[in-house]
Amino acid sequence: MPQISIYHLEMTDRSQFNPKHQSNGLTLIEAKVKQYEFNRFLYQFVGAAWEWTDKLTWTDSQWQVYSEASNLYLYVGYVDGSPAGYFELQQQEDGNVEIMYFGLGQRFIGQGYGGYLLTKAIEHAWALPDTRRVWVHTCSLDHPSALQNYQARGFTLFRTDIETQTH
Repeated sequence: MPQISIYHLEMTDRSQFNPKHQSNGLTLIEAKVKQYEFNRFLYQFVGAAWEWTDKLTWTDSQWQVYSEASNLYLYVGYVDGSPAGYFELQQQEDGNVEIMYFGLGQRFIGQGYGGYLLTKAIEHAWALPDTRRVWVHTCSLDHPSALQNYQARGFTLFRTDIETQTH
């Protein structure tokens, strides 16, 4: 059975942050009206290529509880009016903010948007009140440049887990 590496990364001080300021035409909008259907759409839009399956069996009620929680923030990147990617930030205990989901739709990959979108995710995470740590996890099923993008923006690896794929 294939094994999957899960990489846990963190940024414990804003001074570690190495932003990429060139947007290449990507604009970012916070989705202030919470709509679980939109979060589900984005999860499938971005995640289909990377085997994001953990939430595919969720009911509408589960999606609504997760997506419409007061500590979850959704930002969508657009290129020429089309959704290109997104990220969700979850404000957690003890000053932790997790980038829960982050990614681009397939036709927007490789065009220089990823570093800028991640920059915006990190900026917004640090801007939340009392943030002391921003963290994220990715895995070996993700885009080959994902881990490199996180590290290029200033994240450091603090744990790697190995899981055996069961399907």
